[in-house]
Amino acid sequence: MSDELMPEGVSTESDADEVVADILTDAEAEPEASDVVDDDGDEDDEADEDGKPARSKRDEALTNEGEIAADYIEGLLDIADLDGDIDTYNEGGRAHVSIITDAAMLVGRNGEVLEALQELARLAVMTETGHRSRLMLDIAGHREKRRTQLQALAAEAIADVQGSGESVRLSPMNPFERKIVHDAIAAAGLVSESEGEEPNRRVVVMPKA
Repeated sequence: MSDELMPEGVSTESDADEVVADILTDAEAEPEASDVVDDDGDEDDEADEDGKPARSKRDEALTNEGEIAADYIEGLLDIADLDGDIDTYNEGGRAHVSIITDAAMLVGRNGEVLEALQELARLAVMTETGHRSRLMLDIAGHREKRRTQLQALAAEAIADVQGSGESVRLSPMNPFERKIVHDAIAAAGLVSESEGEEPNRRVVVMPKA
């Protein structure tokens, strides 16, 4: 993280806007994390002294990821003088960090600030642990709201394909959004694939072969 993200005495809305702008700039400037080996460690459960299953090393590693990311995000909130409660949990083999806040600027247009913050949080974890992180960040329930919207969109596409027998191309989406749509399409018994290059990669829904 650059020194530009660590100003003193940030206390105004314009200062917070500048911090958000710096967040987006830093996220674009940071190197990709894909070259780092993703070592999940030993997932086998061990027993404690009473013979009860102990938390796996993988769960411990995910919990640690969440704590590192939460500390990092909390520091950014303090810098920008923004309020927010932070919750961490593990689900689906990933660490999750959720920020409960009314600060819409932390989500940004089409979630662009959220995505930048998630990338920076992952890089903070990678810097501390040496391993690539798949951590998921949500702010103000944006991802859950978006999930509901995407599931409705997928349902409409499914109905169109089933009615016409023709493929339907959806609008460009990020990887998180595409997975939600792919899952919904598969559950309906249809076929889908992604086409195009980021940031214009999209889902194509096709009739069942």
